[in-house]
Formats: sequence, C-alpha cells, structure tokens
Amino acid sequence: MTSIPAVNWSGAELGGWNESLSSPAGSNWSSPVGNFSNQFVQPAWCLALWSLAYGVVVAVAVFGNLVVIWIILAHKRMRTVTNSFLVNLAFSDASVAAFNTLVNFIYALHGDWYFGEAYCRFQNFFPITAVFASIYSMTVIAVDRYMAIIDPLKPRLSATATKVVIASIWILAFLLAFPQCLFAKTQVVPGRILCYVSWPGGMKQRFTYHIIVIALVYCFPLLVMGITYTIVGITLWGGEIPGDTSDKYHEQLKAKRKVVKMMIVVVLTFAICWLPYHIYFILTGIYENWNRWKYIQQIYLATFWLAMSSTMYNPIIYCCLNKRFRAGFKRAFQWCPFIEVSSYDELELKTTRFHPTRQSSLYTVTRMESSMSVVFESGDGESSKSMRKKGAQEANANGYSCRSSKASSAVSSYINSPYTSADEYS
Repeated sequence: MTSIPAVNWSGAELGGWNESLSSPAGSNWSSPVGNFSNQFVQPAWCLALWSLAYGVVVAVAVFGNLVVIWIILAHKRMRTVTNSFLVNLAFSDASVAAFNTLVNFIYALHGDWYFGEAYCRFQNFFPITAVFASIYSMTVIAVDRYMAIIDPLKPRLSATATKVVIASIWILAFLLAFPQCLFAKTQVVPGRILCYVSWPGGMKQRFTYHIIVIALVYCFPLLVMGITYTIVGITLWGGEIPGDTSDKYHEQLKAKRKVVKMMIVVVLTFAICWLPYHIYFILTGIYENWNRWKYIQQIYLATFWLAMSSTMYNPIIYCCLNKRFRAGFKRAFQWCPFIEVSSYDELELKTTRFHPTRQSSLYTVTRMESSMSVVFESGDGESSKSMRKKGAQEANANGYSCRSSKASSAVSSYINSPYTSADEYS
C-alpha cells in the first residue's frame, strides 16, 4: 500500500517506508548510507523461497481476478449491482498484484531501485489508490445490502448510479494518495539508487499521514462493514417465519444468506491479511530503533507478503462459496482435461430466475398473521383491501398475534421486494 523500506542496515536507518530519508527543510541531514556497499545477507535458498511465494501471489491474483472480471462481464445474468462492485474490487486487486507486488518485492530484497523516477512516483501513489478502491468497493456492497434490508421496497442503484459511485471511489482514492506521488523521488547513493517519499515536514509528517491512511483505508471501512453486516446477519438469521413452508421463500432466503456469508469471508480475509502490515509500520514508526534489528527485513517481507496475498484470495472464495462463479471458473478452465462443464453449469450462467416485468404493489402480511405475501396489480385497490382484511381475520382465528418482530417483517419484505431479483444473490 505504501512504499517499502530499504532492507539492509542502511535502509532500516532510513525508516519504515523509505520516506524516512526525508529531512526537515534546512536541516544538516546526511545520508547514513554514504559508505555502505549494497551487500545481501540472505542465503540463496531464502531468496528462492521468497521469490516463489511472491510469484504465486502475483500469478494467482492477476489471473484469478481477470477471470472474475470475465465471468461477470461476459454473462448477462452476472451483471448485477453487487457484481459491478466486485468487478471494481477485482480490477483493483489485479492491478496491485501486477504493478506493485513484484516491484516492491524486488526493491525490498535488493535495496536498489531499478525502475526510474517516474515509476517511483507511481509505485508510491498507486498502491494506496488501489487498496482504497478495493476496501470501499466492499464497503459499498455492505451498505447496499444493509439498505436492501431496512428499506427493501426502495429501488436499487441504477447502472448509472453504480458507475457514479465507482468513479467517486477512485477520485477520492487519487486525492488521498496524491501526496505520495507529489513528494516521491529517487536518490543516488554509493552503490545503489533509492526510491522514497521526501516529506517536507520530515518523519513526523510522514507518520501522521500514514496514520490517516490506516484510519481511512482500514479502520473506518471495517467499522462500517462490521456494523452493517451485523444488522444484516441478525435480520437474515433471526427472522424465521413460523410455519412458513414456501419453497420460493426458503430458496431465496438461503441464496441471500450464502452471498452475505461470502462477503463476510471476503471482508475478514482482507482485515486479517492487512492487520500485521499496519501494526508493523505503526510500531517501527514509533520505535525507530527497531528498524536496525537484524531480522527486520524478514519481518517486513512476511507482513508485506501477507498483505499482498489478500489480492489472490477473493477469486478462490467466490469459486468455493458461489455456484455461479464456480460454473464460470469451470468454463474458463474447460480446456483442462480434468475440468468438465455440465449442462447445469451452462444453465447457471445463462438462465435468469426472476425479472419483474410489470409494475406491481406489494402488500406483505406480517409473519405472525400469515406466512404468505400477496402481490396485487396496481388497479386492484379495493380487492386488495378486502383480501388483506380476510387474511388478517383468518390469522387471528388461528390464534396468531397481529404483532411481528421488525426483523421478521424486514426479511419478509426483503425476500419479496419487486426490486430484488434472485439473480442478485444466488
């Protein structure tokens, strides 16, 4: 997400993100690397293991996320509001893996910048931008699910509104990361070239900026998603309809639960992968002498690998937890001799289960009154009133209370909302 530390003693002296090289204006700062030769302390087997580990991340992340994008864009049934944000998430993850992970790894391993000043600016700017886009795509999905629960009859985001939200996410991401691009520079020192961010305010300004980044790109969105998914979970899992035997209801509720589970796994994976990385930089920013520790390079490589590995897990999660994505991956890999695409898989990607074709008014009888919801045409106002009254009388005759829990009512309306298609979740 941020630029990396140089990885031997001199790099550690420079601090956590290379920006440590920066010094307050007018100071008599001099580089601690003046007489340091670019020597490597890692044995060949260690270099090979790290290279393999990072290579796997890049290969799986780039190819897997490109397949996810293809599955969604190439199949009309997959083009839902939620999946539009999944495309944005996949693009962000694939971009970080392709343009940042290997370059960062090579620089961390060698402590020598081989890629020029322009790419140094891009290297310090783009990772924050992409990670911001990733986490806020997940946040918008969580908020969208939450709004669908508390106000299920409200129209969903249109295609235009979805594009506006995605564009807004990227604009905000660019603004947040712009200082990294503005102050990034390269410096030639004896034996090598360094890429770092030269903050005008020195180390204090660098540390303050990155605390803000951690708050905006990690803590705040995770807090929002934690609250929204908690409410969604309570509503979907805590609002069963007593005596309801509707196959359609149970099928749609099960599909919605599966997708909410999938998104919760995605969010938890992101949180777990990035937590050690943020802790590492907070601690090395506070205790700068830790940067001189003998094994700090290995710790950085491990935390950075874990953070970057978050970009490769989502395609695996989709494939394991969503049958439609699984069918899409089978189609993408059907050239493999051991992958067989069945007619059921083809049907999963081509058939649309439910598309409302005409305007209707939805009247949902509360769960404790009755286990069914009745949809009436807009012109049948009087008929709908009489039937609702009759349904309530029948429910009371069976001993049911006219009161129902808010969670149950929300789920009932949510399942039967004319704006919610089964394709959005299954």
